[in-house]
Amino acid sequence: MSIVTVGDKQFKISIPEAEIKRNIKVVADRINHDMEGKNPLFLAVLNGSFIFAADLIRMITIPCEISFVKLASYQGISSTGTITEVMGINEDLSGRHVIVVEDIVDTGLTMQRMLQSLGTRNPASVHVCTLLMKPDKLQVDLDIEYAAMQIPNDFIVGYGLDYNQHGRNLPDIYTLVK
Repeated sequence: MSIVTVGDKQFKISIPEAEIKRNIKVVADRINHDMEGKNPLFLAVLNGSFIFAADLIRMITIPCEISFVKLASYQGISSTGTITEVMGINEDLSGRHVIVVEDIVDTGLTMQRMLQSLGTRNPASVHVCTLLMKPDKLQVDLDIEYAAMQIPNDFIVGYGLDYNQHGRNLPDIYTLVK
């Protein structure tokens, strides 16, 4: 499907699933190399990252663990600017190597808040792994070590990303048709 309708909007395909998975494999290989012998804890940010996290973790070949946190900052097609922690972190992070797994980093405000929160829990290190990054929209200085792809400042859906909670199940990534 080159054009899909999600809710009241139309989207056109922009990144096919095969390309997404190739890029995830590159990131997974880097993590496998960088984290060898460290037993990292992957901390996936719900809801958007669940598909990315599942595909990424299956490509990780070193010993590791995974857990989940839920933050909310979007309503419709734009960020509210307010970040809400819906489901918190239950693991002891002291001395752990933590890799935050996010679907998309755009303004960076959500990630900045999360990194500040994680820093108070005495981890050995904290790293950011995102499927998508919008460098032109970034408002804060972040060290994103593992970004599978950079994209323009368009609204997208699919592969875990949603429009009003719909479209997450699309295997490809689609861009809003203006």
